[in-house]
Amino acid sequence: MGRQLVIPTAELSPGQRSAIRRLLDDAFDGEFSDDDWDHALGGLHFIATRDDTIVAHAAVVQRSFFHADRAWRCGYVEAVAVHPSWRRQGLAASVMTAAETVIDRAYDFGALSASDAGRSLYLSRGWQPWRGRTAVLSPTGLELTDDDALIRGGSLDPDGVLACDWRNGDVW
Repeated sequence: MGRQLVIPTAELSPGQRSAIRRLLDDAFDGEFSDDDWDHALGGLHFIATRDDTIVAHAAVVQRSFFHADRAWRCGYVEAVAVHPSWRRQGLAASVMTAAETVIDRAYDFGALSASDAGRSLYLSRGWQPWRGRTAVLSPTGLELTDDDALIRGGSLDPDGVLACDWRNGDVW
């Protein structure tokens, strides 16, 4: 029998942190970097288990975004993964439903940058492609990017510039 858990990063046990990282490494065929892992920490983790094994994960972290001359609190989705042996059983939808509930209740809007493999999942759940330009507020100022962002909710002008805060690794 499986369980759904919502756990802040600070309350993850060392064993849970290791299990999530292993899941991400397995799900992304070793292409999940240390920067990617760092991006997933500091918020909430949405976990699905089967037989006490973590088989699916999503994280929501708070980020500052800039749009239309103001700052916005964004619930940013990171590290969505299902173990390869457990795919096509609704587990990604399950962890995303929990993540989206938090985004809808606690943030101005949600955002994510989808892999090619994951894009259809998010679109099917109502996430919208950002039509305008993307950017990052870097240490040297505002820099336009060519990132493919998806958003959920908010009263944003979808044709404007949407800028995320700076971080190591992929900024989006």
